Amino acid sequence: MKKLTLLPLILLTGMLFAEELSLGSPLPLADVKMRDISGKSLSMNDAKGKEGLLVIFSCNTCPWVVAWEDRYVSLSKEFTPKGFGIIAVNSNESFFDGVDSFEAMQEHAKENGYNFYYTVDEKSQMAKAFGATRTPHIFLFDKTGKLVYRGAIDDNAKDAEKVEKTYLADAMNSILAGEPIAEASTKAFGCTIKFAKN
Repeated sequence: MKKLTLLPLILLTGMLFAEELSLGSPLPLADVKMRDISGKSLSMNDAKGKEGLLVIFSCNTCPWVVAWEDRYVSLSKEFTPKGFGIIAVNSNESFFDGVDSFEAMQEHAKENGYNFYYTVDEKSQMAKAFGATRTPHIFLFDKTGKLVYRGAIDDNAKDAEKVEKTYLADAMNSILAGEPIAEASTKAFGCTIKFAKN
């Protein structure tokens, strides 16, 4: 199991463009196409499943992502068959020529067994529309395209075996059960998204 060892070192300076998307908001830019690691172009609506859509703002090298991304894969294995679409979005525009290049994304996904879409957010337009600021930053939409959960995956990036609150999985199970989500908003922890400096 991956463990986070550099927890205090990754709260880096970034540019914030908009407030975090409000609960109950519709899925932003739902028909805008993005390039997936498969080489195909797809939109949020293309990725959405019959029960909803999980959007993960992510990247290749952030220590928080490295600590949490095995849980991306586990969540996909559990919830994709139950009707959820899952898409990870890389908005690190200032790193697109380096560690977050399309080729690096493809290699990273292969090495880590990604079993979901992983797309390039040109000009960081998705991150700005969602008000996403961190990697990872989670946004969960129900079958109607309404935002029902946002924030963190769970309460322990450092050690998956010591997780006490599985916020995201609980929210997804609540959707499936037709029940209210007990904790619909938590704080997203991670590296800041690297927007272009212009």
